[in-house]
Formats: sequence, structure tokens, C-alpha cells
Amino acid sequence: MRVLIGVCGGIAAYKTCEVVRRLRDGSHEVQVVMTAAATQFVTPMTFEVLSGRPVATALFATGDPSIEHIRLARWPDVIALVPATAHTIGRIAGGLADDLLSTVVMASRADVPVVIAPAMNTAMWENPLVRRNLTLLEQVDGGRRYRFVAPAEKTLACGEAGIGALAEEPRIVAAIVEAGAHPA
Repeated sequence: MRVLIGVCGGIAAYKTCEVVRRLRDGSHEVQVVMTAAATQFVTPMTFEVLSGRPVATALFATGDPSIEHIRLARWPDVIALVPATAHTIGRIAGGLADDLLSTVVMASRADVPVVIAPAMNTAMWENPLVRRNLTLLEQVDGGRRYRFVAPAEKTLACGEAGIGALAEEPRIVAAIVEAGAHPA
């Protein structure tokens, strides 16, 4: 199975390294696309080594940007956003395509499932606007296209306790593999 992992900018980005490693151990091909903010938490080189593929980080990084995002969008059997920030969830729910990751998701085929593993502060997770965006995505294609791995409740990186921590890596990998077995 070919899995495109979209890494968004949050402290939980480091946990995505283990998701990539586990997918590769399961003989899956992995392509990583990182937002600019994600590169502040984990370097593209780390994901390049773990995935065995060049990491894509910017919409206009190649000589032919009109093709790169389409090539990336056509490649995967599954797209997974790990961790998915409130910002990226809002972009996707709003149909916005203003960076490489959101452009790839918007240009992907409707039958490619998108697994979303949110990670954010509890107040952000509970914000009515974030909840609205999650509901919008859950309603697309009767819930077949966008699938969620709920965040965990624990002490967060900010020191506060509550819901918002990235789900455990085995749960995320299982959701990705399940989505690949049952496309949208």
C-alpha cells in the first residue's frame, strides 16, 4: 500500500517518525509531505531516512510546481495527516489549497481515504469552530472519505491535562491500514 503522510506543525510531529517506521516495517511505501511549521519540530532529513524517499515541503520547491502537487495527489492509496493541527483541519474543511499539503489533499481522488489524527491543546480541540470543521469533514461521503483517530486524554506538552494528545502510534497505523483495505 502507498501511504502519503502529511505532517503538520505541532509538537506531536516527532511521534510521526514512529508511524512512518511502523508502516515501512509493514512493507508499505511511504511518502512524507511536511508543512513549513512541521519542519520546525522535525527535520525533513529524518523523514527522508525513515521513508526512503525525498520529503516534499513546499508548493513551489520544484521547477514545475503545477505538476508536483498533482503527482503527489495521484500517488497514494491512503493519505494520513499525522499530527493534524486545527489550522490544517480548518483548511481542508474550508476547501482551501494554499500550501503543498492542503493542495495535495484537495487534488486527491475522491476514493482515496484521508485519515486524520488530530493533536492540539484541549481548548483548541473543544473550540466550537474546530468541532464544526471536524463535523463538516465527517459528513463528506457519509464518513467514508475522512476518517478520524481521536486524540487521547493526558498531560499535554503545554503542561495542561485534557483531551488533545496524539493517539498512540499503533492505533494510527491500524487506522491507516484499515483505510487502505476499505477505500472511500
